Amino acid sequence: MKKLMVFVVGITLLFSSCNSGSGHLLGVQGRKVFFPEIPLGMVYIPSGSYTMGSSDEDVPFLHQSRSHVVSIHAMYMDQTEITNNEYREFVYWVRDSIFLEKVYENTDPTGSNGIDEEVIGDMLNHPDIYYDEVNLEWKEFDPSEPYINRELFSLSWRVKGIDDEQIIPLISDMYLRPNERFYKRREIDTRKLKFRYYWIDLQEAARKGRPNIVRNGYTPAGNLTNPSLDPQHRALKNPEHPFTGEPVGQDLDLGYFNKKGQNNALRSHEDRSRFIIDEVINVYPDTLCWVRDFTYSFNDPMTNMYFWHPAYDNYPVVGVTWVQAKAFAIWRTQKLNSWLHNVGSLWVQDFRLPNEGEWEYAARGNLKHSPYPWGGPYIRNSGGCMLGNFKPMRGRYFDDGGFYTVKAYSYNPNGYGLYCMAGNVAEWTETAFDESVYEFTHDLSPEYRYHAMDWDPPSMKRKVIRGGSWKDIGYYLQTGTRTYEYQDTAKSYVGFRCVQTHIGRGGDPFENEGGEELRSDIELQ
Repeated sequence: MKKLMVFVVGITLLFSSCNSGSGHLLGVQGRKVFFPEIPLGMVYIPSGSYTMGSSDEDVPFLHQSRSHVVSIHAMYMDQTEITNNEYREFVYWVRDSIFLEKVYENTDPTGSNGIDEEVIGDMLNHPDIYYDEVNLEWKEFDPSEPYINRELFSLSWRVKGIDDEQIIPLISDMYLRPNERFYKRREIDTRKLKFRYYWIDLQEAARKGRPNIVRNGYTPAGNLTNPSLDPQHRALKNPEHPFTGEPVGQDLDLGYFNKKGQNNALRSHEDRSRFIIDEVINVYPDTLCWVRDFTYSFNDPMTNMYFWHPAYDNYPVVGVTWVQAKAFAIWRTQKLNSWLHNVGSLWVQDFRLPNEGEWEYAARGNLKHSPYPWGGPYIRNSGGCMLGNFKPMRGRYFDDGGFYTVKAYSYNPNGYGLYCMAGNVAEWTETAFDESVYEFTHDLSPEYRYHAMDWDPPSMKRKVIRGGSWKDIGYYLQTGTRTYEYQDTAKSYVGFRCVQTHIGRGGDPFENEGGEELRSDIELQ
């Protein structure tokens, strides 16, 4: 009894020391104050409801987008499609990470290979020498070889105290073999730019299995039904209740149950690692899509230049699959949240692809029933100029001012400040495509997802694309028109943009009283 009194006194002192002040419920004190900030390059779109679906005649009578009212939570969306230069940052990050990993793997702490792990930092640049992978030796630059690009001999990242003579032999397998090079150009083998990433399958984790509720291993009729009582499964025998000591049933997913079979515990899982999906994907865009997409058409110049040339830096990236777009969003999330953690700030919601309802809500620009992002029903302004980049008539691709794609901030933005929500490139969404999805999705942020595997049939790999592209007719530019592409295909007319869910109520800060204060990264810098 004396020991019990000492224990009770100790517990009382512990709680009294943690909860100073009155005895009233105050919540945890000293927590950081969160001010929502608009991510750089994004715009804020407040919460609201709208009539989702076709705003005009369903010309092909597909009956895939019947009108119905839905509500969408506040979010931030990229002002433009992700550009070549923005996606190139992702590609370069993957490339440099692989380089750095190889350097560390081949670093000898004793310095016997000439590289000391203590001096990883800024690397010296020796453009007059290069590494010959055939003879496995260093050679001096020969000006008589006109096709060798000296700029490619040095790496874009630098390691202090280590020069190219030490680095390049360690990463030489990342370059194309001599027999695979065009014009003897020493270039990175883009097939080796693999990105490993993780995502959590929350839908699978939230799915409730069939509970196996048993009382002492017997049914009410007295039949032994619980395999945990079998001698071979003694380790899984139902335990006693941790407080009452009474024998209870236990389900591996749903926790303990009392004698009446009611769930008294929060749902948990024996092994949560099965919901953490580990994937590896090549991140380099498919530059050959320009040739592959059009039969009997000359598009080689776009394959040669579109992704890497500075002239196309501000053009939307294409040749990116749905899976690559999803991987980009995960990388972008980790990049921002890592920086926020380092500066002592709070994490924010993940970047991701918009679902179909979010995309259409944003594309309408607060115009509830207009067929196009700019209003409608016309595709030219009062001056006769085209309002988007698309195919206005057969064979007249340039009538709108763009032969292929145009810069991502071309034409006028819609009511939310979003550029090219119609035309330029069609955009991936998170939503899986189903012709009848409008019949069964919820009216609260509607969404339909299916995580297709490699062995699934093609019909299960369809993902919704929206907005139409530079090669599409005006029908596909309408905000209510929906179509699809396969998640593992890359097209010269499909790009993407990201969204991030707003944390908080999500009202309009300029119209509603008490609206949350929103700050922009541009204003803070």
